[in-house]
Amino acid sequence: MIVKEEFLNMLRQYFSLNLYEVKIWTALLSRKVATAGELSDLAIVPRSRTYDVLESLEKKGFVMVKLGKPIKYIAISPKDVIDRVKKRVAEKSEEKIGKLESLRDSDVLQDLEQLHEQGIQLVEPSDLSGALKGRYNLYNHLEAMVKNAESEVILMTTSTGFLRKIEALRGIFETLVERGVSIKIATPKSDKALKIKEDLKDVAEIRFTDEIEARFCVIDGEEVLFMTLHDKDIYPAYDIGVWVNTPFFAQALQQLFEVAWREMTE
Repeated sequence: MIVKEEFLNMLRQYFSLNLYEVKIWTALLSRKVATAGELSDLAIVPRSRTYDVLESLEKKGFVMVKLGKPIKYIAISPKDVIDRVKKRVAEKSEEKIGKLESLRDSDVLQDLEQLHEQGIQLVEPSDLSGALKGRYNLYNHLEAMVKNAESEVILMTTSTGFLRKIEALRGIFETLVERGVSIKIATPKSDKALKIKEDLKDVAEIRFTDEIEARFCVIDGEEVLFMTLHDKDIYPAYDIGVWVNTPFFAQALQQLFEVAWREMTE
C-alpha cells in the first residue's frame, strides 16, 4: 500500500493520531478486515507495537474487534469515525468549559484576582506600558480602557477618528453615563461632528478646536493611550499607539487638556 506522507500528516492533524495509528488505520481501511500481523506488514509498523496501536484505535472508535479466532479487526466507516471524533471532542470541550466555569465561585479565582491586584502594586511603572500596531488592535485596547473607566474619559481626536470612535464606543459611553462617568471629547469642527454632538448631548460633552491636532485618550487620570501619527498619513494596518499606565504622566496630560478645553468652542 502506498500512501503519501502529506496525506498521512493531514489525517494526523484532523484526527489527533500519532504516526503509527494513522498508518495502521489507513492500512485497515484498505483491507476492511485484517489481522494484526497483516496490518503490521502492510503498514510497515513493528509487530510489537501493532497490538497497542489497535487497542488505542479501538478505544477512540476507529476500529472494532471481530469475534472469533484468529483475532481480526474491522475498519469503521470514515463517516462514522468523524461523528465519533466530533462527539468525543465536544464532550471534552464541555468538560473543560465546566471546569473553567466552576472556578468563578471558587477560592482559586479569588486568589488569582488578589495576586493580580497585589502584583500590579509591585510592578515598576515603566513596565506598565506597551506599543500597539494596527488600528484594529488600537481600538480593541481603547474599548477595554473606556469600559473600565470609573470617573472620567478624555478623548482628543481627528475628524475621521471622531466618527470612528463614536461608532465603536457609543454603546459603552451610554453605559458609563449611567454610572456617573464624565466623558469629554475634543475634535475639529465639521457638519457631521455638529450633528453627532446634538445626538450625544446627554451622553458626552463635545467641544471643537482647529488649533490642536492630536490623538489620545486619558482614563481617570491614571492611564493614557496616544497615537504617534496623524490618521490621514498612515494606512490603518500600520497605525501605531503607545499605552502607559502611570498617574504622573496621565494627570499632566489631563491638566494640559483642561487648559485647552476652556478655550474650545461648544
